[in-house]
Amino acid sequence: MLSTDFVTGSPNWLDLGSPDTAASAEFYGAVFGWDLQSAGPDAGGYGFFQQDGKSVAALGPLTEEGASPAWTVYFQTPDADATVKAAEQAGGAVRVPPFDVMDAGRLACLTDPGGAEFSLWQPGAVKGLERFCEPDTLLWVELHTADPAAAGAFYRALFGWGTEEKEFSVGTYTLISTAGASGDDAAFGGIAPTPGGGEEAGPSRWLPYFLVTDTDATVTKVQEAGGSVVAPAADVPDVGRIAWLADQFGAAFGVLKPLPRAA
Repeated sequence: MLSTDFVTGSPNWLDLGSPDTAASAEFYGAVFGWDLQSAGPDAGGYGFFQQDGKSVAALGPLTEEGASPAWTVYFQTPDADATVKAAEQAGGAVRVPPFDVMDAGRLACLTDPGGAEFSLWQPGAVKGLERFCEPDTLLWVELHTADPAAAGAFYRALFGWGTEEKEFSVGTYTLISTAGASGDDAAFGGIAPTPGGGEEAGPSRWLPYFLVTDTDATVTKVQEAGGSVVAPAADVPDVGRIAWLADQFGAAFGVLKPLPRAA
């Protein structure tokens, strides 16, 4: 599961690129109760979504040419430059080469061979997000791709991830965990076939899921704040009640009320 005990390959940051950061801050404040804390006058409008003073995500203006509003998942690396080289050798593309973010850390933005965008974070003064797996915080990350097997091989080459295929009511799902992790709570995310398939397939992307205490109530909050429903709330056996949503600018995310843990 996600935690602040960051190791190579674990998700350690999450941010939203928005065409209107003030409007996005208002939307997510209404949906999750988050506050926005500016990263300072030299941060180019970047800021931290916070819960009780703890950073749970981040927000910034769109900076890449042609970029669409979206959430971006970051993965930990001890050496961003080496991981970028490994990604290129494995068929990935570099959108933004590694650069230092003041003393906070080193950042790079990549696209995997299936077209899903993600980023790398080599920690400096900022190690990562400060809260996971609590109500209204990041719980899970999921890759939607046309070729789950190829995607698994790509990320294993970068991070040494462990992968395990599981059969659920919705089909085969690949659980992913950091190298050497084991046990029932080892997985922090999954890889799934792109919804729709064929010409109707949706985009390859990383989708963040936030833990909620009431999926249906969260759907209502999203709609009242100007967002939309991508996939309506539904019960997934052995998982919980889930919904796919989008904010007012079209950035997609999931919410999940997990089933209670077995005693």
